[in-house]
Amino acid sequence: YMHPEVGVTSTDGACFGRNYFGRASAAETEDDEFADERAEILEEAAALKKLAMDYMHPEVGVTSTDGAAFGRNFFSRPSAPEMEDMEEAEERALVLAEAAALKKSAVDYMHPEVGVTSTDGAC
Repeated sequence: YMHPEVGVTSTDGACFGRNYFGRASAAETEDDEFADERAEILEEAAALKKLAMDYMHPEVGVTSTDGAAFGRNFFSRPSAPEMEDMEEAEERALVLAEAAALKKSAVDYMHPEVGVTSTDGAC
């Protein structure tokens, strides 16, 4: 009992078992319909076990080699919006610089306690 790896050694003829499945009075084997249903149930149980493991261990990650699982490049597709040219980029930079200057003026106006700093010696 404590060491099942040792095994049982015996030469007594009364120690051997009887095959209860191949005897004439054995119960009938199960139908193909029940065997198919049992196989489906076991497949579903294995799939549910895999889903439960995926849910409980998100650190494992996802592995897939299916071509349909990969994403699309939305930037190089034919229906993608056009890229802005150099003129529009310069105009955008100018507008952002003006907005930053206006923000600085608004902050200076709302906080007069900050004071004015000058680096010019003639001031």
